[in-house]
Amino acid sequence: MDITKQPVNGLVGEASAYLNQRNTPINQKLEELRNTLLAHRHERHLIVLQDFPDPDALSCAWAYLLISQQYDIKCEIIYAGTLSHQENIALVKLTGLPAQRWTLQTVKNKDLSSYQGFILLDNQGTTSQLVDVIQQARIPLVAVIDHHSLQVELKAEFTDIRPSVRATATIFTQYIQSGLLTLDSSISQHVKCVTALMHGLRSDTNRLMQAQEEDFIAAAYLSRYYDVQLLNAILQANRSKRVMDVIERSLKNRIVQNNFSIAGVGYLRYDDRDAIPQAADFLVTEENVHTAVVYGIVHDEDEDELEVVIGSLRTTKLTLDPDEFIKEAFGQDSSGRFFGGGRTSAGGFEIPMGFLSGGNENSSYAKMKWEVYDAQIKQKLLRLVNPKDNPIQAE
Repeated sequence: MDITKQPVNGLVGEASAYLNQRNTPINQKLEELRNTLLAHRHERHLIVLQDFPDPDALSCAWAYLLISQQYDIKCEIIYAGTLSHQENIALVKLTGLPAQRWTLQTVKNKDLSSYQGFILLDNQGTTSQLVDVIQQARIPLVAVIDHHSLQVELKAEFTDIRPSVRATATIFTQYIQSGLLTLDSSISQHVKCVTALMHGLRSDTNRLMQAQEEDFIAAAYLSRYYDVQLLNAILQANRSKRVMDVIERSLKNRIVQNNFSIAGVGYLRYDDRDAIPQAADFLVTEENVHTAVVYGIVHDEDEDELEVVIGSLRTTKLTLDPDEFIKEAFGQDSSGRFFGGGRTSAGGFEIPMGFLSGGNENSSYAKMKWEVYDAQIKQKLLRLVNPKDNPIQAE
C-alpha cells in the first residue's frame, strides 16, 4: 500500500480496523458495556470523578453522559473537591461541560434514593470523598473505566481498566468509534466534547510525547471533529499569582539528590491544590533532574478540620514506575487502600491528617505540624532515593 496516495480519513479508517482486528478483548469489552447500558435503561446514575478532576476525567465523564443518553440513562457528573488548575477552569467554562461540585455536606443532605447506580471514571474510588457516602446509601457500582493500575478490588457490573493505555480518553474514543455514539460535527455539544477528549488525551500523554499506538489512532479520529480554536483558548489560560507563588516556594525549598528533586511547599488553600502538580511539572525540567516530587498540606478554609497532605510526582525516567514508587514509599491505610498511585510519568498521593487536622495555619502549632510531616515525607521518599544514607541528615 502506498500511503502517500491514501486520503487522511482512509488512513484513519484502516488504522482503526487494524486496531480492532488486533484487540479482540477490546471488542468484548465494548459488547459488555453495551449490554450493561441496555440493562440500565431509563435509570438515573451518578458519574463520580476524583476530588480534583483533570481534563482526562472531565472529558470522559462528558462522553459517558452522551453515550448513556442513547440508552435513556440520565447521568450527573459530580466531584467533591474543586477545579483550581487554570486549564481545567477554562475547559469547563469555555465548553459548558456539565460537571457539578458536591461537597460532603451536600451529598449527606441529598436524597440519593432517586439514583440507581454510580460510575467511576479515570479513578477507582480511592481519590474521591464521595464514594463512601454513596456506597452507604446502597447505590450499586455499575461501571469502572480507568487507565491507572488496579488500586483496590472492585465489585462493579462492568470493569475496563487498562494501564497500558495512556489516557482514559483513548478508551472512550474507541467506544465512540465502535458506534456507542455517532458524532455529528453540526452538533455543538459533540464538537465541544470531542475537543475536551482531545485535551484530555493530549494532557495525559504529555502532549502526545508518551502516546502509544492506540492513543495516536484515537487522536487521529478525534481530529475530524474537534475545534482547534477552542482547544487553543483552553491551553492559553494563564497561571494565577498563587500558582506562581507555590512554584517559587518549591524552587526555594527543593533538595536534589540522585537526580530527584523533592520540595515541600507548606500550607495551601483548598482552591490552590492544583498548584502542586504544576510545581512538579516545573521542577522536573531542571537540568540533571529526572524526577520531581512536590507536596504540601491542603486545608479547606470553610471546613477547619479538613486537612490532607497532597503530593505529585513527575518523571522523565523510563525505568521509574510512578505507581510502584509511590505505593512503596507510602504504603496503605488500615483498610488496605494505597495512599497514592500513578501512571506512566506521573503520580500522586493523599495522606489524611486525622486527629492532627485543624488549627490556625499561622500558629506555632501549625508550624510544628508542618515540620513533622515534612520530615516524615522526606524520610519516606529519600529511603528509596538514597537507601544507604540517613535521609534526615541528607542535604
